[in-house]
Amino acid sequence: MDHQHLSTLLWREHELLDLLLFKAEEKQYLILTGKTRWLPRIAHEIEVVLDQLRGLEIERAAATEQIAGRLGLDANPSLRQLADAAPEPWADLYTKHHEALLTLVTELRSLSDANRELVEGGLAAIGDALLAARVPSAGTYTHSGRQAGNAYRAVTLDGAM
Repeated sequence: MDHQHLSTLLWREHELLDLLLFKAEEKQYLILTGKTRWLPRIAHEIEVVLDQLRGLEIERAAATEQIAGRLGLDANPSLRQLADAAPEPWADLYTKHHEALLTLVTELRSLSDANRELVEGGLAAIGDALLAARVPSAGTYTHSGRQAGNAYRAVTLDGAM
């Protein structure tokens, strides 16, 4: 494998991360607009992109290892280390790939955290609403047919106080 192949893989990774960012923004839109019926679909689409990224990562690691060996680098170098050791124009290109990928990953983390907070906030609001709307239970009745645990009601119903 050569520099051109690795660069192509890095471009593909960039495209997939960009698509993942788009899907995360779609998810945020669905959460904010309350269109929750589509959340399982977007979750599936995100998982498909993540699977593609995992497969690409394996291929990229193999390509990086081969180039690193030719450049005299240790096993499993970072993209930054590869950029420092590669000849031009690849050094500059790898540096630009590194910066672009780092920016995308930072944006993804931020959006993912925001989405998680929205979902957790929504779940908490639902829980609070359910507690507020909770109807008191009828309770249990004694052998005489009076409601246990509610002596005031039982007494007033009998007309005695």
